[in-house]
Amino acid sequence: MLLIDKYAYLNKLAFVHPLEKMIFSLGLLLFTLIMRDERLSLITFFVMSAFIIFGAKIPLKYYAKLLLLPGFFLLTSLASILISITPATNVLPAHIGVVTYTNWTIFIGRASVASAQQLFFIVLGSISCLYFLILTTSVQGICYVLRQWHLPTLLVELVELTYRFIFMFLESMQKIQLAQQARLGYHSPMQWLRSISMLIAALFVEMFQRSRELNNAMQARGGEIVYWQEVGSYSKRNWLGMAAIFLFLIVYGGCFS
Repeated sequence: MLLIDKYAYLNKLAFVHPLEKMIFSLGLLLFTLIMRDERLSLITFFVMSAFIIFGAKIPLKYYAKLLLLPGFFLLTSLASILISITPATNVLPAHIGVVTYTNWTIFIGRASVASAQQLFFIVLGSISCLYFLILTTSVQGICYVLRQWHLPTLLVELVELTYRFIFMFLESMQKIQLAQQARLGYHSPMQWLRSISMLIAALFVEMFQRSRELNNAMQARGGEIVYWQEVGSYSKRNWLGMAAIFLFLIVYGGCFS
C-alpha cells in the first residue's frame, strides 16, 4: 500500500463524510482559480495546510515532501515565463535584468515577474486543495460521491480501475526489478539500459494480461464494479464551518480586490 493511500484511510478526518470534504476542497480550488488573487491563494494554502497537518494529523515532513513533487514542474514553468529572448535590435519593455549575447537579448520583464508571481501563489493554493482531498478521502469515498452526483458510470469505473492498476503496476515492477538486481542486471550502464527495456516490455505484457483477466471477472459479475457504500452521516458543524470559510474569503476578496 502506498503511504499516501494509507493516510487516506487512517487520518483523523477519515470519519468525515466524503461529500463534505469534496465540496470543501473542490470549492476552494474553484474559488482560487476563478479569483486569481495572490492573497486569497495564500490564505487558501495556509487554511488547507492547517487542516492537513493539524486536522488530519498528516506528518509535516511527509506533507513537505509531497509539496516538492510538483515543485520541479512549477519552477520550470516559472522559468519559461520569466525569461524572454528577443533580437538585440528590438526595443525592450520594462525589465529588471538583461543580458546580450551576439545578436540576441535575454531579459526578465516586469510584466513577466508579475505573471510568474501570480501563477506561483495560484498553483500553491490549488495544490493544497488537491492534497487535502487525496490525503483525507479514500478513492472508494470519492467514487461514492461521483456516483451520487450521477456522473457517467464509465467515468467512475475508469477512476476505480486506474487506481487499482497503480498498485498492480508497482507490485509487478518491484518484483521484476528485484529479480533483475539479484542477477546483477544493473551493474553497468549498458546492462542497466538492457534491464530497463526488458522491464518495460515485461510490464506491458503483464498489465495487458491482467487487464483481460479483470475484464473477464467483471463480465462474470454482470459488467459492473461493486462499490463501497457510504454509511456515515453529515455534520451540521462541518457545513457551518465551510460556509464561514467561504463567506470570509468572498468578503475578503470583495473588499481588497
